[in-house]
Parts: sequence; C-alpha cells; structure tokens
Amino acid sequence: MSSLTSRALEVPGAHLHYEVQGRGPVLMLIGHPMGVAGFGAIAPLLAEDYTVVTYDPRGFGLSTIDDPDQEGEPDLLADDVRRVLEAVGDGPAHVFGSSGGAVTGLALTAHYPGHVRALVAHEPPLALTLPDAEEARAGIHDIYDTYRNSGIGAAWERFFAFTGINMRPQDEDAAPQPPSAEAVATSERFFAHGLLPIALYQPDFSALQAAPTRVMVAGGTTSKGQFAQRAAVALTERLGTDLVDFPGGHSGFITGTKDFAAALRRTLA
Repeated sequence: MSSLTSRALEVPGAHLHYEVQGRGPVLMLIGHPMGVAGFGAIAPLLAEDYTVVTYDPRGFGLSTIDDPDQEGEPDLLADDVRRVLEAVGDGPAHVFGSSGGAVTGLALTAHYPGHVRALVAHEPPLALTLPDAEEARAGIHDIYDTYRNSGIGAAWERFFAFTGINMRPQDEDAAPQPPSAEAVATSERFFAHGLLPIALYQPDFSALQAAPTRVMVAGGTTSKGQFAQRAAVALTERLGTDLVDFPGGHSGFITGTKDFAAALRRTLA
C-alpha cells in the first residue's frame, strides 16, 4: 500500500494543507467546502493507479486564511490549486472536482489550461447556467439571507430544500447530536463567504472550449432533477458536450465509493 504524506504550502493570503499518496499520473481531487477528509475513502482506492492529491481549501480544515472575511472566489481558489499542482510537479494533472470543487476545476482549466490534462466536473452548482437562472439566483440569495437572519441551522434546512440533497442521518429516530466546533466553523465560512461566489460564478466558456484540456461534466444517476445535477446538464449544453453519468447522487464518491472510483477510472481512461 502506498504511503501518504501530509504537506504544507504558503500561498498569498493563506497556508494550505494538502496530502499526496499513490504512484502514477497525478490526479487531484477538489471539493468545496469539503477538503481532504471528504475524499478519505476514495483516495486510497484511486492511489492504486494515480498519484492522488487532496487539499483543504483556504479557510477550511487545516488550511488557514489571513483574512477571515475574504470571499471564496473560484478564480482565487483555482490559483491555490494551481500552486499545489506546481508543488507536486510531474506536469499536467487529471483533476476531479465535485460540487464547489467542480467550479474551482472549471476556473482552473479556464485560467491555467496547461496544468490540467483532463477535468471531470461533477455536479457543479452553477445557478446561472440554468434555464430558470433568475429563480435559481433568488433561491441562492434566500439561503444566504436565511443564514444572516437565522443562523446555520436554518440555512442548512433551506439549502437542503432548495438543492434536493439529503444529507441527514439515516437513523431518523436517533437523538440529534450537536455539531462539532469544526463543523460549525465550516458552515459559518461556507454560508458567509463561499455560497454566493461559487453558486453565482459564471465560467469562461470561450476559454474552456479553447483549452486543450478534455473537459467532462458528470451528474449522478440518483440525483436527476436536483439543483446541482440540473446545473451539470445545463453546463454540457453550453459546452456542447454530453453528460457523463456517475453512480449515486451528489456525494456518490462517499456513499458508493468502489463503484464511483471505477467510473472515474473509466472516464479518465
């Protein structure tokens, strides 16, 4: 089994934590707000064939940020990922981004196409790509306003209702547990400084279509009709490509790790 190393990187305005494991072509896994821990199950499976890189986005997990009020703009996050890839080396990388990480991956490909051999953008929550863009924009702002007025608990309820994602515990009869301090901090930063910049981001379609990168947009087989899956479909229409179906839903790489890893390998092959 390949060894895992934890590394640190100073970038403008932040201190990034990232991890490397495996051998072979570089494959970077990107989430937002999810970081290293969210890929904890799938990364070792992929490390059998790839040098897998995961990281905590600035302001989350073990990655610190100098200005806690800085907005999580995808272009800024893409520059962080670019610097991590340069630190790892070995030329252009395969990149898998999910949810907000897929938006980061699109920005990375548009701005630094020479760094990305292939991009799989899994359910990027791009509200403004949808046919009902203004309604979606209003829904995103409603989540943000709910956070500002009523806190993170109410904001998550509104988020789940809007996106159609169900991340509640499977045991509905279990007594609710208070969130950890880390979960609270993650939620606070996500709603305050990540939600609007990411969900309302407008990709540079001309740059994406001109890039030498193979750009593939993926959606879950069990999340059809949900906000992020609909956005993925709309993105393929803008790019003139076909949607790649991946097993499971928005978090399929967590709920069905082995099948998802196999689908990702097939897609990158």
